[in-house]
Amino acid sequence: MQLTSQSFQDGQAIPGEFAFGVPDASAHVALSSNRNPHLAWNDVPAGTQSFVVVCHDPDVPSRGDDVNQEGREVPATLPRVDFFHWLLLDIPAGTTQIDAGAHSSAVTAGGKPGPDAPEGLRHGINDYTSWFAGDDGMKGNYYGYDGPCPPWNDTLVHHYVFTVYALATPRLDVEGALTGDNVLAALASAPVLGKASLTGLYSLNPAVAVG
Repeated sequence: MQLTSQSFQDGQAIPGEFAFGVPDASAHVALSSNRNPHLAWNDVPAGTQSFVVVCHDPDVPSRGDDVNQEGREVPATLPRVDFFHWLLLDIPAGTTQIDAGAHSSAVTAGGKPGPDAPEGLRHGINDYTSWFAGDDGMKGNYYGYDGPCPPWNDTLVHHYVFTVYALATPRLDVEGALTGDNVLAALASAPVLGKASLTGLYSLNPAVAVG
């Protein structure tokens, strides 16, 4: 399989329109248009009955002590963890692309609804759910796509890995809530016929070169 995008090139910067936040001279970060990028895939394995799309950032700081703190920076040497930005399940076998902005076109305080999505698809819960859990103005269940918004003082460029999985079943059976960990666990035991990935880069730190 091969995964491509008209929104960004593999190994290159993701444009701000597909991010949750963009750099701001006075406040460090401002909310963006938060559109999901275009994705397309080909060379689909025979017997495919559905697809799953997962987007995750493996570069999120494992501790928040320095995150977005004035006069401090997040060191590149800090251990990193996964942050899931998009989980889209039960994509029909006849679908081989997702249009830009089809599943997200703005930041929604409290999160977009789910898990039901148009045409019988399901949205998983992304990790902004836990990120905003203590913020009264933003807390809620964040279903669907919400784009990049790494710490504005992080010294490490973040990588956003989009992966499409081809399944020999029309529906992915997931135990528990549709979180990133639970979806990956379900994929580990599902009949996956093939997969392909595409990686975009993003940073809110003006001192960090991207791409």
